[in-house]
Amino acid sequence: MFKRIDHIELVTRQPEQAIAFYTGVLGFGVRSRDRVPATPMGPLDLVYLDLGGTTVELMTYPESSPVAPPAGERLGYRMMALEVEDMDKALAWLKSKGIEPAWGPVKRPAYARAEIRDPDGNHIELRQWIR
Repeated sequence: MFKRIDHIELVTRQPEQAIAFYTGVLGFGVRSRDRVPATPMGPLDLVYLDLGGTTVELMTYPESSPVAPPAGERLGYRMMALEVEDMDKALAWLKSKGIEPAWGPVKRPAYARAEIRDPDGNHIELRQWIR
């Protein structure tokens, strides 16, 4: 019945910065763009980004100001996770782009894990599976 996760939605106030981060730093490609002219919050601009068959939908309401959720741990969606081939190389690449880990890396026998943040402050886990 259920096949897969189709996409993850992220609401941003800074679409060009978010697109630059996800494409220029993390290697996503822009698959398509769309505009929904009328929603309860006004027009909605959409940008669909793809990485290895996974889609992130960036959503921007140019005529309204969505509010950020409260900080700290909460119930519900927490973050997306990207698998990396080599944690040390990935973190060195990110550092060359001016991005420092928000947490980690932590290395365990089965994996290495770190977190970064996108321009809107969304957490992104980096995970290297050690086989």
